[in-house]
Amino acid sequence: MKCHFCGTEAGSEKFFRSSVCAACGKDLRICLNCAFYSAGSHHDCRESEAGDVADKERANFCDYFSPADSRTQKIAAGTGVKRDDARSKFDKLFG
Repeated sequence: MKCHFCGTEAGSEKFFRSSVCAACGKDLRICLNCAFYSAGSHHDCRESEAGDVADKERANFCDYFSPADSRTQKIAAGTGVKRDDARSKFDKLFG
């Protein structure tokens, strides 16, 4: 898994709520680093039993956290970009 914020390889050990990136010091056990994260899904999560986490960039106690591999993180990151691009095109079209 890579850190969502700086892209540094975070390793594959267990991630605890207190785990932080060695390079930037940001939390690692966050929704944005999870394999289940999916922008636009219910609660932005593909795990149907997971509760809503208000701040996706902060450490949380979600029992379903599973470190995302770099491929999954690229797909999740791209989803947000496409959505933002679509929103800006919509706003340009309809003012």
